[in-house]
Amino acid sequence: MKIKVDQNLPESLVEELSRFGHDVDSVREEGLTGRSDDEVWKGAQTANRFFVTQDLDFSDPDRFSPGSHHGILLVRLPYAGRSALVQRIQAAFETEGAESWNGCFVVLSDHKIRVLRAKGT
Repeated sequence: MKIKVDQNLPESLVEELSRFGHDVDSVREEGLTGRSDDEVWKGAQTANRFFVTQDLDFSDPDRFSPGSHHGILLVRLPYAGRSALVQRIQAAFETEGAESWNGCFVVLSDHKIRVLRAKGT
């Protein structure tokens, strides 16, 4: 799976997800730090990457409807530190069949994962 990690997540997540065999890069590595959400989104989509973020600007499943992009994982952990963020995301990729999330809108909370798929899939 090709993944792009947003700048609002720990950079160590790139290495952790790479250990599962994913092709992972980050907004920082690509030089998109501080750029607009539209530019970051375009960068992820142009590179055919599943986008992992905490940014609520990407939280609208109507705007980012499943099947219209390469996928989004929106992480919603209200009081998590950097280590807890990495651990929760890592656990989700390890146990939840993340390879099937391509094109999906996925919301990850501390106790739940909600996967919205394109209609008909």
